[in-house]
Amino acid sequence: MTFNNDNHFFLIVNTTYYWEWKFGLFAIPAFLVLVVIYLGLAIALVRQIYFTVKEKLVNKSRLILIGILTTVLVLTFIKPFGLVNFDKPEGNNILIAEREGAANCMTTLKLKDDYTFRERSVSFGVTEIKGNYHLQNDTIYFDNVSLGRHEKEFYKFAVIKPSKFNNFRKHFDLTRHKSLTDT
Repeated sequence: MTFNNDNHFFLIVNTTYYWEWKFGLFAIPAFLVLVVIYLGLAIALVRQIYFTVKEKLVNKSRLILIGILTTVLVLTFIKPFGLVNFDKPEGNNILIAEREGAANCMTTLKLKDDYTFRERSVSFGVTEIKGNYHLQNDTIYFDNVSLGRHEKEFYKFAVIKPSKFNNFRKHFDLTRHKSLTDT
């Protein structure tokens, strides 16, 4: 008995932060493949438990396999995006802006304390745009932008305004513009 398949699965799940956005539209089929593998590992676990009970708990390697499979499946269920928050070492977030689009598509813009930004869009695939920014009063200017797959342009700047719908000081509206003439 080898433990390679569940180890590979666990490694893939725990490193999705680094590879998911590179797949673009293929991120959804990759996710579905991971779900099928997860279900296959769950079936393998039930099967191993059945054989262990049938053998009256004699086979120690089977008991180890059950322990490893149970650990992988439980940890993946509890932390489906991985055990480690890989966003944390990249710096503290000073601003997080989110926008939900049609069909539950989500765009998240994060400004880091080291003057870098990352925009992640999840909509029938994952796209990521990175770059630098600088602040001037209530305006965020985007510099050195590295476009994601299938992206042709990005916003030049964004203006922070008090929220129209939420009066708390934590909430605001972020209006992005592609040029100075963009309204």
